[in-house]
Amino acid sequence: MKRGLFFIMLLGIGGAGVSLADTDAEVNARKNALDVAGAFTNDGFKLRDGHWCGTLKPQDHALIAVNLYAGNQYWFAVGTTDPARKIAVNVYDETGKLLTTDHYDGGDRAAAGFSPTDSGQYFVSVDLVEGGSSSFCLIYSYK
Repeated sequence: MKRGLFFIMLLGIGGAGVSLADTDAEVNARKNALDVAGAFTNDGFKLRDGHWCGTLKPQDHALIAVNLYAGNQYWFAVGTTDPARKIAVNVYDETGKLLTTDHYDGGDRAAAGFSPTDSGQYFVSVDLVEGGSSSFCLIYSYK
């Protein structure tokens, strides 16, 4: 697992976790995330090297700290596997305030787009909204 500009902080209310080696389910979740992110590359976004995988349980979330730069645009894309039916992606500032983002909601795939006005640490939340425990993968693109 590559870490790039991301610092992983998974907070498991019900036990979200990160593994060091990708499982078959995580590979499939990454494929789903790449399917979403592919649309953004058509708009000039570059995929960031690296990805972050783990497992989400119902009513659980993963929180990933990221360092972002003012003036850049970002899309955070997440894919999951069965039995997840709906996930959500949100971005928070360093004080925990939910930020306004553009959203793509595709059931087991979702994305949030954001352009920070200040450089610094932000948090990306991946939430399992509907369905059973499943693997997820987060990737992001920027321009």
